[in-house]
Amino acid sequence: MRIAIIPARGGSKRIPGKNIIPFCGQPMVSYSINAAKASGLFQKIHVSTDSDEIRQTVETLGLSVDFMRDPALADDYTGLLPVLKWVVDEYRQRGEIYDEICCIFSVAPLLQSKDINAAFELFHKHKSMYPLLVMTRYPVPVEWAFRRDKDGFMTAISPSQLNHRSQDIPEAYYESGPFTIWRNTHLLSENPLSGKILSYVMPGDKVVDIDTPEDLSRAELLFRIIKNA
Repeated sequence: MRIAIIPARGGSKRIPGKNIIPFCGQPMVSYSINAAKASGLFQKIHVSTDSDEIRQTVETLGLSVDFMRDPALADDYTGLLPVLKWVVDEYRQRGEIYDEICCIFSVAPLLQSKDINAAFELFHKHKSMYPLLVMTRYPVPVEWAFRRDKDGFMTAISPSQLNHRSQDIPEAYYESGPFTIWRNTHLLSENPLSGKILSYVMPGDKVVDIDTPEDLSRAELLFRIIKNA
């Protein structure tokens, strides 16, 4: 069976209440829930939260939260993989065994179900052997990057590459979310990303990492453009 896990802990600092903040008329997390539902792929959609406020919001959206997250997994330092493993183990103890896990981020208002479906097609094409991450191409070569010190002076990361034309430098990609796909056996590995990783590529105008109010404004603008296109 297949489960979508949407991590949504409380306590966001840069944007308070980020997971349920109103976004274009709906709570932020609703977009991830709706995309998961619309994909038709999942026997279970679970929002993993330690917050009663988030739980109540999720339940007003028509989705039951079967259990709350262990507070030990809701601090600022715990990564997502321990949370996914814990949720899968909790369901196993309840007699529900999930072989495939899709982690959908709660702050992903631009996510569309067709991308989840297409990514799973790719995942299954490779016999579900490799973790799948969503990637986006850097808009310029990473070799052209600089680091800026506290006084405003810049240092090139790869000085020898600055004079190379972009077409002569291989494209580079970064993990952009808004979801990842795993087999349950991947979660048992100490470092499941140390081997081969499968990629599903999404364009930069469909993914926004919302960490600041400026990111939020950009995401709202992109959402309205896409909706009215």
